[in-house]
Amino acid sequence: MAHLRAVPDPDDDEPVVDPASAVEHPKHLAEAEPAEEPELDEEPRRYPSTIGGAFYISILVAAGAALVVAARSDWRLGVQILGGAVLVAALLRLILATRDAGMLAVRHRAFDVFLLTSAGVALIVLAGSIPNQPA
Repeated sequence: MAHLRAVPDPDDDEPVVDPASAVEHPKHLAEAEPAEEPELDEEPRRYPSTIGGAFYISILVAAGAALVVAARSDWRLGVQILGGAVLVAALLRLILATRDAGMLAVRHRAFDVFLLTSAGVALIVLAGSIPNQPA
């Protein structure tokens, strides 16, 4: 805590602290070390930073294209393209290491592959098995 005096000593070089403005700081904050600053010569972050991130973006683009196809022309083809994109995501999740998978890695590898494969197969099978409705 700062040294408080009512009358300044002319021989003392310490600044006088007004007791009304003196704030006591917690000891752990006063002794905290400053945070390390990043090195200036580090390579800047790339976006996406993993190969899985690039594949994830390509899967999203394919899914978006599938939705456009489904909305504008043949819904079956659009849903089958979407199912194929999900199956490609399952294959990529199976092949890529967890640190490289990026956003494709959500849970454990086996669980991710199982869910993606199930969803992809279900989309393709359902799109092919739903009968045409009379117009």
